[in-house]
Amino acid sequence: MQVAEERLPAWRRATNGETRWPAAIVVMGTLALQLALPDEMVLRPWWLLPALTAVLIVALMLLNPGRVSEFNTIERMISLAALAVVSVLNGASAVQLVIGIAEGSLRGHAVQVLISGVVIYWTNVVVFSLWYWEFDRGGPARRATGRAEYPDLQFPQMSDPSMAKAEWEPRYLDYLYMSFTNATAFSPTDVMPLRIWAKMTMMVQAGISLLLVPRPRRLAR
Repeated sequence: MQVAEERLPAWRRATNGETRWPAAIVVMGTLALQLALPDEMVLRPWWLLPALTAVLIVALMLLNPGRVSEFNTIERMISLAALAVVSVLNGASAVQLVIGIAEGSLRGHAVQVLISGVVIYWTNVVVFSLWYWEFDRGGPARRATGRAEYPDLQFPQMSDPSMAKAEWEPRYLDYLYMSFTNATAFSPTDVMPLRIWAKMTMMVQAGISLLLVPRPRRLAR
């Protein structure tokens, strides 16, 4: 039985799991970019949600600074709370940006709006990468157990094991890349959604990306 399990690819069997450090670093860097947004595009007080997110991430890293290999309810709740706060933070900024463009109140500030659009667009990519990472096959802790027989998101290495080593399994940066390509192509590229939640999430992300596409000519008037 053990020999048969060792022959399975890493994403199908129990592994040591991955650390949260790559995701934490990306999130903290993205929160720092939020400082570039003008006051009218952020919730007030502007420091509340970024500070709350930072506190949740620090608590998460202190709770488990190592590998995510076992499911922990408290750790899971803190992780989803941090993700929810970042989602609200960026969602509010995106709404303000779209309303400002639609009403024409941002005309004459094309450079500032384009920079804000880039920050919001990137934050949107990060937010959805975290949603994919946290929910694909039950999240990083449950993926480490190798109990999920069927994937929610099919990476190329899953359909053709000869394309990667047996130790390969999706990590956070794989989900970040997937989120970026879905946001820029407005559709799946190399990673295919197999479950309904994954399809709907990718559809929502593509829709938000379409709304955030800059319109410099309109802003310059």
